[in-house]
Amino acid sequence: MEEERHLDAHCESILQEYRENKSQLDAQAEGVFSTLKSTLAEAGLIVAAIEYRVKTEESLAGKLELKGAKYKTLADITDIVGLRVITFYSDDVDKVASAVERLFDVDWENSVDKRKLHEIDSFGYMSLHYICSLKCYPYRFEIQIRTVLQHAWANMNHDTGYKSGVELPIRYKRVMGRLAGMLEMVDEQFSMMRGEITDYRRKVRALVASGNLDEVPLDGDSFRSYLNIRPFDALNKRIAAVNQAEIQEVPLMPYLEVFESLGCRTLGDITRIIKESGEGAYQLACFQIGLTDLDIISSSIGPQDLCVAHILKDGGGKTGIRNMFDILNGPSEANEMMAELLVGQAVSLPFMNQQHG
Repeated sequence: MEEERHLDAHCESILQEYRENKSQLDAQAEGVFSTLKSTLAEAGLIVAAIEYRVKTEESLAGKLELKGAKYKTLADITDIVGLRVITFYSDDVDKVASAVERLFDVDWENSVDKRKLHEIDSFGYMSLHYICSLKCYPYRFEIQIRTVLQHAWANMNHDTGYKSGVELPIRYKRVMGRLAGMLEMVDEQFSMMRGEITDYRRKVRALVASGNLDEVPLDGDSFRSYLNIRPFDALNKRIAAVNQAEIQEVPLMPYLEVFESLGCRTLGDITRIIKESGEGAYQLACFQIGLTDLDIISSSIGPQDLCVAHILKDGGGKTGIRNMFDILNGPSEANEMMAELLVGQAVSLPFMNQQHG
């Protein structure tokens, strides 16, 4: 049941203006939302959510009942159209703010950065609030920018009635204050960790580019950077030349776990395997495709035969090869058969005779 409102003639005229322009306000909200969403996507900025709404008639009536005298027309109400951008990280708030400032005319006098309040219990209310306008729209609109944790805290506070005006016992206030402080610290630490991880990735890329591979620990980020310098290309091209075959590119990230299982701890360890077992890998590949008319080979042939040659030279035998295929393809009896076949192919090859000679 709707609450009965008592509005004077002036407030009723503003409410009537709202009714007459509701479709235009809806179009404005959707237009601003679409512009902001596409701009952030083009910039590669991933956010948790972008929300928009047009204030309902009931909500507007309640606002006018309380503060109607301060507004001359509907255009004086700055949050008829409202948008909220929720970011994952606190430092992304400023990036979104920069986009907003470029896209829209910001009313600086009425905008507020609540992050600067520095009140003990202000964490959930630390949004950046921009009042904006566009020449193609007659009404101003509000854009709030906050983090996921700030948004969650604000919603929990609202749910508990912490800001409802009811005086809470001091023990509840102390607990809420402590929780707010913990969440604020988590927010800061997430941003700090992301910055440190980004710096680490830059360092890894620089070390890979410089060739200082013994200094680079083997992990997902470093292996991905390593693949960018195409360490298996020379071997693959040499193998392809046997049949003048075309090389079909496939993802090689699954070999990270294989190299880890072989005891590799740095990118330098993989480079040494390439150097020490590259000839054996080439001999294996020649045996496999030399008498065929195969004219397309996978880019995985090099690293696969490289690992097989290394396993056999290292004494891992059929069990080691099967473990490799279990990692790449998942455990199956077919891996046992493939391992047995490869051991049979390799037994007469020069690299194995050199190993046992």
